[in-house]
Amino acid sequence: MPPRSEQDNDVPRAERRRLRQEEKAAEERRRTWRKRLRRGARVAVVVAVLAAVGGGVAAWLGTRTVLPPTTMENHVELNPPAHVLTEPMPVQIQKHMLEHADGSGPPGVIIQYNCRKFSCPTDLVDKLTRLAKDYPAFVYLAPNPTMDARIALTRLGRILVLEDYDADRMRRFILG
Repeated sequence: MPPRSEQDNDVPRAERRRLRQEEKAAEERRRTWRKRLRRGARVAVVVAVLAAVGGGVAAWLGTRTVLPPTTMENHVELNPPAHVLTEPMPVQIQKHMLEHADGSGPPGVIIQYNCRKFSCPTDLVDKLTRLAKDYPAFVYLAPNPTMDARIALTRLGRILVLEDYDADRMRRFILG
């Protein structure tokens, strides 16, 4: 037991016990407060890291270019209703056409255009339609308002993105 000071002699024993208990209780409150503070700081750090990662993913998604598929992964065994479409072709069907046109023919080529996001010449769709009809066995034409290109041609494993109609380049891609 620590030596008593003269001041301790002046304070009654019950009072000293009460003061020690109050000190212990105050110290316990400080420890509890520190634990909560540390726990709160850890939670804040985790939330900040998750927010930063989420923001980074959102920024990446916002800056990536959206183009038509060039693989068959996750395709469905369905065919489009025609070779020249006025409505967008679902991605899973596009992938199936890349595998084989009409579900059993040679690998397909899909010509897509986006005149919603891009300004297109008035005769662009007519030119693309004539080009697609030159290859009725395996070429498809459809609008694609979600892609980040005015014109895109796809075949299995390849893509050709064009800003303007170029019949020669498009025919080489189709045959090639």
